[in-house]
Amino acid sequence: MNTGTGAPAEPTAPGDILRARYRRRLPERLEDLAGPTHGVVALPLHVAWSGLTSFTVDRPKARMSLYRTVLAEGQHDDLIAVLDRALLIEQWPDLRRMISRHIRDVWEEAFPELAQSITRAGSRAGDEAWQCDADIEMEDRPHPTNSST
Repeated sequence: MNTGTGAPAEPTAPGDILRARYRRRLPERLEDLAGPTHGVVALPLHVAWSGLTSFTVDRPKARMSLYRTVLAEGQHDDLIAVLDRALLIEQWPDLRRMISRHIRDVWEEAFPELAQSITRAGSRAGDEAWQCDADIEMEDRPHPTNSST
């Protein structure tokens, strides 16, 4: 393909496209994140279009799933409204392993304090094995043995 400049256009790698898309959604500063620290968050359809749509922020595994969903699917205003700076930094060492490397790279490049939180977490982050999808989905559903018949 010719770009009109005489030089053929370089194909853009899919990862570069994804990183650019995530970069456009970023807040200017982590301090801009004004999400709740308690209660239930109901995500709009454009963010949570499949699976769980309501998450209890007070429950760490539910919050992890909420943040993972918003980081992957949310737009700039969703990130500002749902994510909380302190909670994001606190759970980043675990959360970063549950999101795509494109999202992780963009956030850590833009906000070095996230990458620094990994070092502060020490070996704890490496020692914990999250069974995230199964645990989170089961956390908000009644257990069959607890229901009355």
